Amino acid sequence: MPRELFGHVTDPSITFGTRKWYSVPLSFLAHALALSVLIVVPLLATGALPMPDSGLTIVHIEPPRVPSPPPMRAVAPARRPAVSAYAAPAVAPDQITDEPEIDTGLEEVGLAASGIAGGSEIEISGVVIPPPIVAPPPASSPVRVGGDIRPPQRVAYVAPLYPTLALTARVQGLVIIEATIDSRGQVQAARVLRSDAALLNDAALTAVRQWTYTPTLLNGVPTSVIMTVTVHFRVQ
Repeated sequence: MPRELFGHVTDPSITFGTRKWYSVPLSFLAHALALSVLIVVPLLATGALPMPDSGLTIVHIEPPRVPSPPPMRAVAPARRPAVSAYAAPAVAPDQITDEPEIDTGLEEVGLAASGIAGGSEIEISGVVIPPPIVAPPPASSPVRVGGDIRPPQRVAYVAPLYPTLALTARVQGLVIIEATIDSRGQVQAARVLRSDAALLNDAALTAVRQWTYTPTLLNGVPTSVIMTVTVHFRVQ
């Protein structure tokens, strides 16, 4: 039994020696020819293949029509301006004529020459020319001192009275006051801008209202000004 199963292995019935020597090259040549036919024939038949669809569609579009221009309007000739009778002539005249006299309604009386050869004076009768009316200068508002406006000089000084309560408490400091000085140099108004102690305000205002200054001139006219003054309080 084992000999029958593996008998073809130990004793094969097919031997290579029985084939012809040209069978292998002939088989190889047949296979190569078959492969060449399968490859070359499709390459030579490209004209019979369908063209691929590119997906593009060519549409012919006509350009829009350009509208014809509107007809041109006739240009009217320019009208020459009317020449005034009082306009200067464009061409110099050959001779100069006398100007017509203008009747002003005034009586002309010839008088003796007044130092001018061949001259005469004209007397106007019946016409009274009043003198020109000079309006008073408008009242100007106070201007602040600074720039071209210099502060006025103090000519009268009144020393402030030290308040008794502030003197007892030995309170001292500065009081800065804004004063309005009129055109005569008198203090018209005063108010406290800053103070080191409220006990010193009334005494400083009372003294500043009694001070006198030189008038301030603005373009040669006395003018009211606004300036700041400082009052010192110091315990001796």
